[in-house]
Amino acid sequence: MIRPIEVQARGQYTIWLRYSDQSEGTVDLSYLIDRGVFKSLKKRDVFESVFITESGSVAWGDDIELCPDALYMKITGKKLEDVLPGLKTSASNA
Repeated sequence: MIRPIEVQARGQYTIWLRYSDQSEGTVDLSYLIDRGVFKSLKKRDVFESVFITESGSVAWGDDIELCPDALYMKITGKKLEDVLPGLKTSASNA
């Protein structure tokens, strides 16, 4: 499973990530900053405290975690079925 191995806060609410397959890139999180729990990231020291949890999520404190797979797709441009090939989707007729 591909997981983030390094994260750094960058300017303008972006983070840089490196993954275990050596993919790397930046993700702009500015669209989240004025929403719910993400408001705390407006404080520079809070935003710069980003880290990778034991489970591989990108986090700030105990309240904010971002999905590493979603961030990987943003960086690489890969689709969900490329990142999680065993995932099966089923159509339902509701």
